Amino acid sequence: MAESTQIVDTTANPAPLGLLGFGMTTVLLNLHNAGIFPLDTMVLAMGIFYGGMAQIFAGWMEWKKGNTFGLTAFLSYGLFWETLVFLILMGKWGWFQPQNNTSFAWYLFMWGLFTFGMWIATFKHAKALQVVFFTLFVLFWLLALEHAGFESIGKFTGWEGVFCGLSAVYLALAQVLNETFDKTVLPVG
Repeated sequence: MAESTQIVDTTANPAPLGLLGFGMTTVLLNLHNAGIFPLDTMVLAMGIFYGGMAQIFAGWMEWKKGNTFGLTAFLSYGLFWETLVFLILMGKWGWFQPQNNTSFAWYLFMWGLFTFGMWIATFKHAKALQVVFFTLFVLFWLLALEHAGFESIGKFTGWEGVFCGLSAVYLALAQVLNETFDKTVLPVG
């Protein structure tokens, strides 16, 4: 008789870490965009470490789980935060000429285009994840429009970004609570 071995994945779900890194950093940056406080080191530090590095770590963990969507999303958006902070800092440090509104609008447009494709991929996932990606691609394109000369939408865009970030925080906490209590504490659809 031949014996068979079944390997069980006992690794933790990395998605809440990535979603919290993305969501909390997005809320804080967009509170700045809404005019609540100036852009300062708090937002930049969150962008490097929690929005950036935590999502990169989550993406690597999604690779280990065989989740192409999670790998692509978390690594990409983690690196988005790293590039965003460096775009801001390289100009301030005098390393390169600061980005202008035209190039920055195209940067944001391309991230919106990528996010639109990722949103399509969420159609096979929970409704809460669909909300995160829908509001994110809208956010990127609103930011692109703002930097393309439509500055008057800035505060609205900031509040839309706060909603986007909070939707990711909700999904992350729902996953943690639902897994912890082994029942639906917060629905995700």
